[in-house]
Amino acid sequence: MPAWRQAEWVAGRVLAKRLVGEAVGAPEDDVEILPRDDGSPYVVVGGSPMPAVNVSISHTASHVAAALAPEPVGVDLCETESAAAVRRVGDHAFSPAELALIGTDRPDVLAGAWALKEAAVKADRSGIFGDAPRRVRITGLEPPLLAGRRRAMLWQAGDAVLALVLAHPAPAPSVPPALSSGPAD
Repeated sequence: MPAWRQAEWVAGRVLAKRLVGEAVGAPEDDVEILPRDDGSPYVVVGGSPMPAVNVSISHTASHVAAALAPEPVGVDLCETESAAAVRRVGDHAFSPAELALIGTDRPDVLAGAWALKEAAVKADRSGIFGDAPRRVRITGLEPPLLAGRRRAMLWQAGDAVLALVLAHPAPAPSVPPALSSGPAD
């Protein structure tokens, strides 16, 4: 990894460690942010994995963000100067309906749409490559709306757009009374 990219990566992990330490009341030195097999981060505190603590990290040359939640979470930053690059890969990540919704004339909207997609696939732990971005559908931009059991927020952060996506797990199926393990009447 080039030195500049490594510095961004480290800054993201330091921020995530601070967030986790504050949230769980642990010294920052006891917190580790480690990669899963799919590359997404997971939290270890004092040598014990913390499966109920979900973390997501994003970084650019001039910004870093981390999100922490009890449910799957994704965070992403996209600088508005990246709009031309987003336009070039738009056909891969966005459906024709999304491209019509987004348009191509506003760099902040393009950056926001990309950040939404990337934050959502991070929350889903499915990655930005392959067909995963097409499985996440943007249905609105103001406010940001995604199809499925996801909640999204967007913020302008200087020359970047920050997206946060919470992916809600499916509700537990209810067990009919006749199948429960309680005593029968």
